[in-house]
Formats: sequence, structure tokens, C-alpha cells
Amino acid sequence: MGAFLMAAGMAAGMGFILTPLCRLLAFRIGAVDSPEARKIHQSPMPRLGGLAIYLGFSLAFWFLAKGSPSLWGLWLGGTLIFLVGLVDDIKNLHPLAKLMGQVLAALVAVAWGVKVEFLTNPFDGLFILGNLAIPVTLFWIVGITNALNVIDGLDGLAAGTAAIAGVTIGIIAALRGEVLVAGLALSLAASCLGFLPYNFHPARIFMGDCGSMFLGYNLAVLAILGLTKGATVVSLFIPIVVLGLPIMDTLMAIFRRFLNKRPIFSPDRGHIHHKLLDQGLDQRQAVGIMYLVNACLGGNAIILSRLTTAQGTWLLVGLGLLGLFACERLGLLGKDLLRRVKARCRSTLHFF
Repeated sequence: MGAFLMAAGMAAGMGFILTPLCRLLAFRIGAVDSPEARKIHQSPMPRLGGLAIYLGFSLAFWFLAKGSPSLWGLWLGGTLIFLVGLVDDIKNLHPLAKLMGQVLAALVAVAWGVKVEFLTNPFDGLFILGNLAIPVTLFWIVGITNALNVIDGLDGLAAGTAAIAGVTIGIIAALRGEVLVAGLALSLAASCLGFLPYNFHPARIFMGDCGSMFLGYNLAVLAILGLTKGATVVSLFIPIVVLGLPIMDTLMAIFRRFLNKRPIFSPDRGHIHHKLLDQGLDQRQAVGIMYLVNACLGGNAIILSRLTTAQGTWLLVGLGLLGLFACERLGLLGKDLLRRVKARCRSTLHFF
């Protein structure tokens, strides 16, 4: 326990000390986010805070796990995804080039043995994925990497979301005996906490894609390592509940753009945080509400990890219904949903 606390302290301290230096460096190398119509900030902002998060977590990783070669894939893949994000922050990569970098980073983790090897059967036994293990793992890692990137739209939102998710993964992993994974998850959360004082509204620096993609990648890999090993039905859903808010926001964005006949990677102002601002909330209030939702989902994930299959199923059904109700109330998919779904499906079928 002492080693974990020391590692978390080093990660938080490194993040806090280095963030002002990263701010100065961002202006020198051109890692600056310019205002746009869909963005909230009104002046150019440095977006290199992810460097402080990366260095803080890397220090903790080498302190805790340098003697565990099986975990090197986590750090090596994380380093690659950080570099991809850094190039994007400076040069604005094409979305497909960025996606290729994300897939390559996910393959690094797979090469070190990080895989979703089975899915639980709700009725009996397990579905052994076999040759599908690698595609499913890649889909999960790339999906969560982008989910954290998508939710990074308000000051402090992505860092706080990642910190809450990291703490949740750490607690569940510790309860399951995955102590090293727990220490790394808590250190990842600590690196976010060291960065957050500079990122709360009004932010002085953004984490950039190098930060949001790095956090999403590490949360995805740590979730596989620490949360999916149990051979119960609910084990599969625990990481989904932990990261429920960014996952829901990303899925709704994809569905919304499909209905509106827009490219999946095209940005818009239809995300959860935009809808909360449209309700008249300011940035701090909107972020606070999303923190609360993340914390509630984290608490439910911890409870879910201790329930029987039957109990867990009822909890999941309840969470799903609440999620659908929230989507409808916020208008995440727009008006006349059923009519537009039918029209879009007809046009797609006609095309084929």
C-alpha cells in the first residue's frame, strides 16, 4: 500500500509541477487550440497538458511495474498513442491517419498479451472468442481511446472523468486481487489530479489529444487487465459501466451523424456537455453534473462487481433505462427520432 501511495504521489506531483512548463512549451512548438464556432473557449489555448500527465504516469509506472515485463505493453502502447496525439496537436492529422496510429498502439498492447479472450454467456458458460479475441480487443481499446477524446469539450471534464474512472478501476481491481493493476489505475488518476488545477474553468491549458487519447488508451487497457477476468455475466459490463458516460456520448454522436448523413468523424455541437450548456448551465455547473454522473456510475460498477448474476442483471437494466431517459430528455439524437431512423434505414437499404 505504501508503494502505491508513493507512486500516486509522484504522479500527481509530476503533473502539478510540469504543467506550467508544458504551457510555455506549447506556445513555442505551436500546440495551440484556436477558437471555432463549435468550441467553448474564445482565445487561443495551449494544448500540451497531456505531456505532464504522460510523464507523471510514466514515473509511477517505472516505479511500480518496471519488473513486470507483461505490463510493458501498457506503457509502450501508451507512449505511441501519446506521440500520435502530440503530432495531431501540432500538425492536425487526418482522422484516418490518427485512427491508424490508434490501431497500431492497440496492437502493441495485444502483442504483450492484453486480450479480451471470452465473453460471458447470459444463460450458461462462456463464449471463447478464439480468433475474434484480437478484433474485439482492438475495437474496445480504439473505442475507449476515442470516447475520452470526444468528451474532452469543457474545462476539466476529460481529466476529471478519467480520474474518477481510474479510481473506480483501481478499487475493483484491488477487490479482485489485481493489486499492480490497481496501483497503476490509481496512479493514472493521480496524474490527472495533478493537472486539474490548471484545467478547471477558466482553464489555462488543455490536455490536447496527446492527453485525452493517452488517458482513454490506458483506461481501456487497465480495464481489460483488471476488470474482465471474472467468469460471470456481469464481468463483461463492469468496464462499460465505469466508462458509461463517454461511451454513451460517443455512441450517440455516431448514431446522430448517421441519421443526419454526416461523416462519423465530423465534429458537431450535439454532445452531452453542449446540451447541458444549452439548458442554461455554465461550464462549472455542467462539469459538476457530469462528475456526479461519473461518480454514480463508478459506484454502481463497484456494487456490480460484488453482486450475483441475477442481481447484477436488474441493476444493468435499471441503468440502461435511466441512460435512455437521459438521452431523450437532453435531445442527444434530435427531434423526430423514429421518423428519421426509418428514413435513414430506407435510404441505406435502397443504396444496397
